[in-house]
Amino acid sequence: MSASEVQRGSSTFEPPHPQEPAVPAAGRRTPGVRSATKVLPEHARTHNRSLVLQTLFHGGAMSRADLSRETGLTRVTISDLVGDLIADGFIVEKGVREASGPGKPAILVDLDRSGHRIVGIDLSGNDVFLGAVLDLDGDIVARRAIPVPSGERLIEAVIGLARELVADSHAPVLGVGVGAPGVIDDHGVILTAPNLKWAGFDLRGELEAALDLPVLVANDANAAVLAEYTLGGAGDDVLLVKVGRGVGSGLLAGGQPMRGARFAAGEIGHVTVGTDGGPECACGKVGCLEAWISVPSLTARLAEAATDDAREGILRDAGERLGIALAPIVGVLDLSEIVLTGPPELLGGPLAHATAETLRTRTLAEFHDGIRVRMTEQGEDIVLRGAAVMVLSGQLGVS
Repeated sequence: MSASEVQRGSSTFEPPHPQEPAVPAAGRRTPGVRSATKVLPEHARTHNRSLVLQTLFHGGAMSRADLSRETGLTRVTISDLVGDLIADGFIVEKGVREASGPGKPAILVDLDRSGHRIVGIDLSGNDVFLGAVLDLDGDIVARRAIPVPSGERLIEAVIGLARELVADSHAPVLGVGVGAPGVIDDHGVILTAPNLKWAGFDLRGELEAALDLPVLVANDANAAVLAEYTLGGAGDDVLLVKVGRGVGSGLLAGGQPMRGARFAAGEIGHVTVGTDGGPECACGKVGCLEAWISVPSLTARLAEAATDDAREGILRDAGERLGIALAPIVGVLDLSEIVLTGPPELLGGPLAHATAETLRTRTLAEFHDGIRVRMTEQGEDIVLRGAAVMVLSGQLGVS
């Protein structure tokens, strides 16, 4: 058994590995974040535009005939849609395909991936707020970081960061996406974010008024799971656990984001894990998951450990606690993988191995032995890239 993988049954922790190239055209996976319900005639054109853009986003350059086959739309409809999307600056012609037979070579079209920019902002950091300008592939072309301000200067600083990024975009800005800690409703209102001291705060409204651009705001873990799904190759049923100053998670089931009746789905940090007491949490309870595995808590306990074996024991214990919290979720929703994001030196070794082992022992082996536990490959940019996916989905229907 290699040092890079631990397997019990067939549940595994998988360390990061190079991303496989996208599968082109007919063989690719097309994510299904949007609803599959019947499209009304008055909405058909918008739906079909999104379908064309989605197909090009995941499949790359193809001819109009290819698009017709991939989408099921008629060639006349495709020709009309492509013409409009070229005029709107979202699609470009890429030249002719290399001839492979008789007849006129087909002209290829593709998403104009550098023709628009997206501004992403990550407000989840302990010490700094991050911002970036991204292209339509989710690649970062410019970035900024500012110290986390205090008190009434908070929103002014966020608006200032956004304005700097818009000014540095050097292309039309499709929109602004923001990932923030706390419970956030569908209108971008921060219902509660204790770390930022916001409650009932209309962050989306404030930014739209200041920037005169479309703005989308979501919980940072919910943004991160979208990045993992659209840009990181995750499956349709995935839970992403984000570990930092706090602990939260983002969840997709059947490719659909789950936010909950009160927009608090994924708030696992204050689930009590174990009946053996444990550290006191900032919320006042004893033994919350966040008190076991948040970065400040883990770092403090590791600093007190005298030996490597003691440090490994602390990490394995934290991983077991995480597995205890996740096992009922896996059992209820039949998830295919768990993705961890946070400091890899804390999460990527004994902690993740212990999480995989605990999931195996606490779920029905016949169905859940194959669940994967792995680290994200997107590093600290995952919330920024997730913010870009939010804008792609909201403005173009691409997910």
